[in-house]
Amino acid sequence: MSAKAKIKNGFAPKVCVRCGLDFEWRKKWAKNWDQVKFCSQRCRENR
Repeated sequence: MSAKAKIKNGFAPKVCVRCGLDFEWRKKWAKNWDQVKFCSQRCRENR
């Protein structure tokens, strides 16, 4: 059974455009959470 993404700091989890996995809010994405589409740099580069 895989881990389920949860609400962190009031931000709902998103689904990665490339791999389809749920990912949680991270502090480094605080300024641009609305524009974040990928769960990691690896997914972003392999699109």
